[in-house]
Amino acid sequence: MEEKLRTKKSRFLSLILRHHPEKIGITLDEHGWADVKELREKMNLSSDDLEEIVRLDAKGRYRFDESKHRIRAVQGHSIPVDVGLRKVSPPAVLYHGTGEKSVSSIMAEGLKPMGRLYVHLSPDLPTARTVGSRHGSPVVFLVLSEEMEKDGYAFYRAENGVWLTEAVPVNYLVRL
Repeated sequence: MEEKLRTKKSRFLSLILRHHPEKIGITLDEHGWADVKELREKMNLSSDDLEEIVRLDAKGRYRFDESKHRIRAVQGHSIPVDVGLRKVSPPAVLYHGTGEKSVSSIMAEGLKPMGRLYVHLSPDLPTARTVGSRHGSPVVFLVLSEEMEKDGYAFYRAENGVWLTEAVPVNYLVRL
């Protein structure tokens, strides 16, 4: 599949598996799984095309089950699903990339999930800068994750390496 078309299909797959399965008339189970055959039919994808999208997704957004009969997004949902995240101790610091336009609200209210189930955090500065650049002029916040955990906040790590938490209060943020 041509790269431009694969990117377009991958973005649409992300929309379906993370936010709006109803747009193509499918349902996700309580763990976010969709039936592969039904998804392929509704998206007009061959098995090879879907496997290529999953295999070449640089962010590792998707996962098949062992039988390859079901597929789900590994994180980033705005709909209530339980993808089986387990509480994990975070590194001392994590990072959050955003655009300049969001800085004043973040400095006033901290990081919120903004329509998703969790706040997404990056393990390193370059990744956070890349994420921030998707939102305009990039700004990166250092998150004092070890302090947060000591104060009772839970952290999770998705299969693709993205760190997740329910919110980050202002007092745990340092603008870089």
